[in-house]
Amino acid sequence: MSGTSKLSPRPSSTLILLREGADGHEVFLLQRSHNASFVAGAYVFPGGSVDAADADPRVLARVRGLSDAQASARLGVERGGLAWWVAAVRECFEEGGILLAHDETGAPLDEARTAALDAWRARLHGGELSFAEFLERERLVIPADRIAYYANWITAPGRARRFDTRFFVALAPAGQGGSHDNTEMIENAWLAPREALTRHARGEIELVFATQQTLSDLGRFTRREEAYAYAANLTEIETNRACWAIGPDGEKRLFRRLDAPYFEIHWSDPGETGATRFDIVPGLAKRLDRLVRRITAPNPGMMTGPGTNTYLVGEHELTVIDPGPAIDSHIAAILAEGAGRIRRIVCTHTHLDHSPAVAALRAATGAQVLGRRAPLHAGQDASFAPDRVPEHGERIDTGGVTLRVLHTPGHASNHLCYLIEETRMLFTGDHVMQGSTVVINPPDGNMLAYLASLEMLLGEDIAILAPGHGYLIGTPHKEVRRLIAHRLAREGKLLRALTRLGSATLDELVAPVYDDVPVKLHAMAARSLTAHLGKLVAEQRVREQAGRYTPV
Repeated sequence: MSGTSKLSPRPSSTLILLREGADGHEVFLLQRSHNASFVAGAYVFPGGSVDAADADPRVLARVRGLSDAQASARLGVERGGLAWWVAAVRECFEEGGILLAHDETGAPLDEARTAALDAWRARLHGGELSFAEFLERERLVIPADRIAYYANWITAPGRARRFDTRFFVALAPAGQGGSHDNTEMIENAWLAPREALTRHARGEIELVFATQQTLSDLGRFTRREEAYAYAANLTEIETNRACWAIGPDGEKRLFRRLDAPYFEIHWSDPGETGATRFDIVPGLAKRLDRLVRRITAPNPGMMTGPGTNTYLVGEHELTVIDPGPAIDSHIAAILAEGAGRIRRIVCTHTHLDHSPAVAALRAATGAQVLGRRAPLHAGQDASFAPDRVPEHGERIDTGGVTLRVLHTPGHASNHLCYLIEETRMLFTGDHVMQGSTVVINPPDGNMLAYLASLEMLLGEDIAILAPGHGYLIGTPHKEVRRLIAHRLAREGKLLRALTRLGSATLDELVAPVYDDVPVKLHAMAARSLTAHLGKLVAEQRVREQAGRYTPV
């Protein structure tokens, strides 16, 4: 791929219909014509572009159970959201012959009525009759409150056509088996999600990535009512917007939401040019946005991932966040990128992979150092000597960029995060890491404090997380809630193990509590387990005596 397209994605809707089959629920799929200009030959859910006529007031007047304001809020658009629901119903009827409609009393249509309505499809498809006219003549209404908004997929740049597609889920009406239109669609089938995926894996049918992911997700449920309830109760709908970035060989590669670099690519390349790099190369500076560049230290490992991230913040004068380990090549890379403009050095905490380079960097630049000293007897960087200790909530003016200080103890008692108020990027140090959870190592590490610090972040307006290791992390509040849920799930597992055993030592608890973690990592896991036990003892939910723990 030589370049990406500036083509704006066109609004479109897709409707996923569910019915009960012999072995669980099934979905309705249509095969696109082999001559189609978009995903030719693939099996897809019925759907298509949102037309201007889908927002016709005459159509919207025949929508029940959902207002335009409610629909727009659900989709995250200013206005006109209800047109996406209309388009989903219209396209499903035109392409697949299944109509989600009721009569004006709210009663579902019987089999004879729907069979008679099929005669209108060709005229609708050909534009001889508008959908508004069809609904009015047949005195039909659309039950939008029975159609759940489920997902958002946006076509990757570079295609001749791009769509911003909203996926909806509904229970198929009784007596409507559906049929393809023999124009855009050449086959139709009701398939169990697992069967469709199996046939795709065998090369019998083609499924695009979004369809595969949807089938995998909804295929987790046995009954159609369960799958529909899951979709209807989703509180946050994630946008899946595939993106391109450049690799070490100069070739562009496509990334999707679950790929580690995904959010960083979007943050660094909001124009979707595909020109940003996706790899993390120690010593190579990467511009993340107009205010921030990152240099990763050459200290990769199990605890540090690709290496420790050092951030240079500012447009004119620069502030260095976490200079990292005292490695000569890394310090030289920071100085070269700073080019005489480094005025300030701040540290998130004093673990040995984050602060030891401060002394050499201060000697070379004369920069002011801010942070909190290492606690005594904690095996941390005792050489760290800040010029000033910032307070929680303090705003540091760095010459056009404001850093707000957040004290976030837990991983370390002296841990600080820094929030750029102009862009809402939060530098998390080791409070939140990309791709893994952090070790909480008592006595300086404290699980109770760690969870409280995570909860505190939920009250902050944060757009992106810049961790001490790994890529930028998107959907910050979701990630923080995930970490809290993970820790509480581990705690629940610990309590169940203690209840089962009656009482146990730390060593006896590691294996059952961390049976999902490789044995070679159990020594490290024991540190966080100690922190979990300390939290439960402090909360008087567990009693400790002579190294044995007993539930209260």
